[in-house]
Amino acid sequence: FQTAAYGMSPFIHFAPDLLRPYPVVTTFHDLRFPYLFPKAGALRSWIVRRLARASAAAIVTNDEDYAALAAHQIEATIIPIGSNIDPTGSQARPRGDSEFVIGFFGLINTSKGLDLLLESVRSLIDQGVPVKLWMIGAVAGSSDSTNLDYAKKIDAIIDRLALRPHLLQTKFLDDAGVAMYLRAADVVALPFRDGASLRRGSLMAALNCGTAIVTTAPAQPIAALDNAVLFCEPTAESLTAALHTLYADPERRIRLREAAKRAAHQFDWGQIAERTIAVFERARESQPTKESMR
Repeated sequence: FQTAAYGMSPFIHFAPDLLRPYPVVTTFHDLRFPYLFPKAGALRSWIVRRLARASAAAIVTNDEDYAALAAHQIEATIIPIGSNIDPTGSQARPRGDSEFVIGFFGLINTSKGLDLLLESVRSLIDQGVPVKLWMIGAVAGSSDSTNLDYAKKIDAIIDRLALRPHLLQTKFLDDAGVAMYLRAADVVALPFRDGASLRRGSLMAALNCGTAIVTTAPAQPIAALDNAVLFCEPTAESLTAALHTLYADPERRIRLREAAKRAAHQFDWGQIAERTIAVFERARESQPTKESMR
């Protein structure tokens, strides 16, 4: 479940009630809200919590959402998402040996911090670093009308900072194409404004491809990312310092790549499936049978 899905209809939140006595298990990709009915205020969070409470079981993908539901006495199970980007068999994209390639992957929206990365790239270039920025599959997201405005802002920043000669923008790519670019980048930079989270598909893809990752520190510690990424603060200055550190230390980039590969094993789809089935079984066993309801 995601709030921007199902045509953003409020009626999906009442599915557990409509389908009783059959148990409904809801997996929440996240608990965030699209740009929908901005004047609805607290009603938006209430209706999402109502779906979680009415479900026979709730699954969340990250610690932040687990804590948010627990604060309202709603039980949930944490099962992280995996990545659809499979690096197996993919070849790294050819690139210049003298370039320091920074990859950015994902939809363009304000929360991704792409404007911070552009400022950092300009700073690195001014310091003499031979940067090439790959914007991999970077197109504006469609679930929020403000994304198009942000994409226009990004274009303006690129021109203001004279970054066109240092930029490669791929538009949409299939999974194999994404893996090809991610594997070839020296570093993947994901400066989320709200901090790294296991709900971020772009982060999971970068881990799965075994890349050296620079991302912003999470709101609360994520054990799965310990020593697997290099954290920075959500500022251009902090991001620049982290990227320059990895530019100057190829051995550290290698260590981060190996750590990312190890971390990715925790998000194997086979394990995710087994844990999800276990939740389904518990939900089924906890529901009254038709015979017991007679």
